[in-house]
Amino acid sequence: MRRLYEFVEPVNPRAAVRAVRLIVNRIERIPAQPRLGERLPRFGPREVRRVLAAKYEIRYELTDSDVVVLRIFHAREGR
Repeated sequence: MRRLYEFVEPVNPRAAVRAVRLIVNRIERIPAQPRLGERLPRFGPREVRRVLAAKYEIRYELTDSDVVVLRIFHAREGR
């Protein structure tokens, strides 16, 4: 998230703050319905899923007791 903020902030500080708030808001909602995101089968037996927050993709893994955020990136990055 820091990388995204630092990329946007020099050009548009307000947009950088809005993006971070949007992403944090979406991440905070994941624990209530962790399987709502699309499962990414290429990660094998691990349960890795993704959700979108506007133009940002959040990838996370479900373990026995936790939700672990793995990556956050702009959807145009094509990662």
